[in-house]
Parts: sequence; C-alpha cells; structure tokens
Amino acid sequence: MARGFAIVKRYEGAGLNLPKRSTQAAAGYDFEVAEDFVVPAMWKLNAVKRLANLLSTDVPADIDAADAAFKPVLVPTGIKAYMEPNEFLMLANRSSNPLKRRLVLPNGVGVIDADYVDNPTNEGEIFIQLVNYGFRDVHLKKGERIAQGIFMPFQITDSDGADAKSTREAGFGSTGVK
Repeated sequence: MARGFAIVKRYEGAGLNLPKRSTQAAAGYDFEVAEDFVVPAMWKLNAVKRLANLLSTDVPADIDAADAAFKPVLVPTGIKAYMEPNEFLMLANRSSNPLKRRLVLPNGVGVIDADYVDNPTNEGEIFIQLVNYGFRDVHLKKGERIAQGIFMPFQITDSDGADAKSTREAGFGSTGVK
C-alpha cells in the first residue's frame, strides 16, 4: 500500500471507520475517536491554584502537580497510516474544536513520519494530543470526528545523505531519543 489507512490490531472488529474526506474539495481525512473518552478540563485539575502556588513566595511550589494540570491527553484513533518515504501525515485540529468544545492540539499540528508505522516495537497507532482549556470535561463518543490528517510531501537538503540516520524502532515521540 503506497498511501492509506488501516485499523491497528487491538481495534480489529471494533467497528472503526477509516479516515475519509467529507467533501470533494476537502484536503483532510477526518479522524474519529476509537472509544468513548473524556478530555478533562485543565481548570478542574486545580490549574489556577497550582499557578498561584508557583508564583507565591510564601507557599512552596509543587512543580510536578502544576505541570500535570496542563498535560495533554492522548486520544486513541485505532488507525495507522501508510505513505511514501518522502511524505508525512500532518494532523490538524478540526476548526470547530476550539470554538465549540474548547479543545486544541497543544503542539499546533502533529507530524506522523512514514516510518512510524509497523516498526519493531510500534504498530503505528495514531493518537491525537488534546488539551481542554474549557471549564467542563469534554466527553467524546466513539466515532466523533476530532482531527484531520493531510498527506504532505517534504524536501531534504542536498547534504542530507551525508548524515548518519538511525532506524526508528519505537512509537510516539521516539525520534531524537538517545
């Protein structure tokens, strides 16, 4: 398969839909939630209190607790993507998510490299990072559209071949790990 999507093994038989474009001119393939999932409101995790503690000289700061209040969640899609070596899949937020649900991708966009799929320790399931900056938890139902993926080509420099490259052997966040 040169370019496309498949369901990962742990969700085989779970009735998932492969990403698809909704209109003839749509650039993005809509990704759905693989199972019911709750994206907690960051404020529910005492974010304001944690920030105040960090800024106060009277109260000892608990950096780990403050950090946890702002940590994104990884929403499972049950999907993996195949593409050519000179391509990547850009994950972007659905335009309605911030306005209607207060959900954002904390990194702006996600980048799925061509070698993310089917390597020795990672089947390549795509997760969508989300932060809920609203005041209420957001309850996502299986099958709801939460992000879109756009296949994109990329270029490399003339001298790129001179650098030694490693082979990916893991999943999420594994490039650049030493």
